[in-house]
Amino acid sequence: MNTPDLGRVGIWAGDMDRLSASALRQAAAAVEDLGFPALWFPETTGREAMAQAALLLSITRRTVVATGTAAIYARDAITTAAAQRTLAEAFPGRFLLGLGVSHPSLVTEVRGHRFGPPVATMRAYLDAMDSAPFGPPVPAPPRVLAALGPKMLQLAAVRAQGAHPLGMPVEHTRRARVLLGPRALLAVTQLVVVDPSRARASELARAHAAAALPNRLALLRGLGFDDAESLDGRLVDALVATGDPEDVAHRVAEHLEAGADHVSLHVLTTTPDQPPLRQWHELATRLL
Repeated sequence: MNTPDLGRVGIWAGDMDRLSASALRQAAAAVEDLGFPALWFPETTGREAMAQAALLLSITRRTVVATGTAAIYARDAITTAAAQRTLAEAFPGRFLLGLGVSHPSLVTEVRGHRFGPPVATMRAYLDAMDSAPFGPPVPAPPRVLAALGPKMLQLAAVRAQGAHPLGMPVEHTRRARVLLGPRALLAVTQLVVVDPSRARASELARAHAAAALPNRLALLRGLGFDDAESLDGRLVDALVATGDPEDVAHRVAEHLEAGADHVSLHVLTTTPDQPPLRQWHELATRLL
């Protein structure tokens, strides 16, 4: 089973659901034209992940499209398996399914499901996917799991081609590689602010670090951030890379040296309803 070639650096389009269809096409085309080999996106309350993946794959010609966190509560396992194989057959070597358990509030309050134990629920979901029927004779396509904690990372090593941690410090990448072993794919997402204004960059970085903090507290304490609740400058810097493209390139290099195979960049801006075309261009010039 061959995992699509993600390259070393890709783009995580975390705010893609804010874009109109025309802006979405422009953004996807820009990512490909700039030379980024992979385009990741999440699934929350916006567009349905498999439909959006099909749209992005049809817009592009070479780019690997990856569902960074297709929510397992959004569709049953048989539907997910059928959709994954359909896209893999239609776009050979260009679709990567990333699965995640999402967040309790989204699962219970928005989708109306009961949020089960994350690892056990994911394991049962993968069992159901693997036993799902599908007509065309397509080999089982690869998948990765959105994983932060050690148990989910260990599950990703056994039941998937690897893991996709989102928004964690370099030290987490190092520990994730140990848990995954040497062969599994480790594709991490790094939060990034590329802004000439240090004050504006710092404010934006702190806001996004605060939003990411609640479900990472225990893990961050285990990584040596004993007073993570205070969200001091050291922690904000560990979670969000700020500065110019050279600073971002340095952070990418740290992740790769720590064991990552691929780093996708989630560019944060003060205008999330507009694709960060300028920042993508600046990063491509330095990193590709």
